[in-house]
Amino acid sequence: MRRTIPPALVLSLALALGGCAPPHVVAEAPPQPPVVTDGAFTMADGARLPYREWLPAGAPAIVVLALHGIDDSRDAWEAPGPLLAAQGIAVIAPDERGFGATPGRGYWPGTPQMLSDARAMTLSVRQDYPDAKLYLMGESMGGAVLLALAASPEAPAVDGYVFSSPAVWGRQQMNLLYRSTLWLAEHTVPNMRLTGGGTGVVPTDNDAAWERLSRDPLTVTDTRVSTVKGLVDLMDQALAGAGHINAPALFLYGGHDELVPKPAMTAAWRAAARSGDLSVTLAFYPKGYHLLQRDHEGPAVTADIAHWLQDPQAPLPSGADKRARDWIAGQPTS
Repeated sequence: MRRTIPPALVLSLALALGGCAPPHVVAEAPPQPPVVTDGAFTMADGARLPYREWLPAGAPAIVVLALHGIDDSRDAWEAPGPLLAAQGIAVIAPDERGFGATPGRGYWPGTPQMLSDARAMTLSVRQDYPDAKLYLMGESMGGAVLLALAASPEAPAVDGYVFSSPAVWGRQQMNLLYRSTLWLAEHTVPNMRLTGGGTGVVPTDNDAAWERLSRDPLTVTDTRVSTVKGLVDLMDQALAGAGHINAPALFLYGGHDELVPKPAMTAAWRAAARSGDLSVTLAFYPKGYHLLQRDHEGPAVTADIAHWLQDPQAPLPSGADKRARDWIAGQPTS
């Protein structure tokens, strides 16, 4: 029996929750890029999570463990990785469980498992680079994982976090229609697979980057309803954790982000700003989309990140921190 996908679910949940599954490519495709693997983390249950790394010429003073968004993979960081490495910053980017080339590809592993994996990988990187500063960076879903991890009792000791367009659209920020549609889909068609075709959602202004993501053999091109439900559970936890960050943090958001609504990000930013005396820097990019570091202005975003990693107290070169203060001041209060 052919099922019709509810438009509210496709437009407002399956795609607008942290990464959006690229549509299936039907046009004649050029040769796919080779799959690059520099190593793999081995988890306690034996699962291997492959990673890519971009390393500076000498011993790095700063190491970043970078987590990708939903349906993406370790290849998410191939644009900013070399730029950060050129600044002496090492980047290690794994496939998260259920994505890329990991076990259970296409199935949601559960928030506890994702937090456990992130913590284990952090401890492994810390062991490999004991003399370097260690930062955790997450894009979209990866940012939600790190927000939840930072607020958990098992949060590892790190020097700071970078949250790039973190997925924080929790149920608290959704209207009744969206919540009801998700509940109905979860309880009736949990294994239905959804694609991003025909929704009109624009994740980046860089067509070449979007094409690369769409054709990457590591990209998951259809998303189960059960994965959407799991992501919303994670976003609930991430939004709740925004006010309990245990280290300096940099939050990045674009004015054209069509995947994380402005009220949700506003709530997260305001909670983070109240998290205590630790340094929290907000950065707003008026021309930016969801995949900020893959946008045409992505190099400027990455330059801000590199600058912040080297000195979290200094103003950002692009002025995005000043723009963030102006932007958040203009958002309505709940």
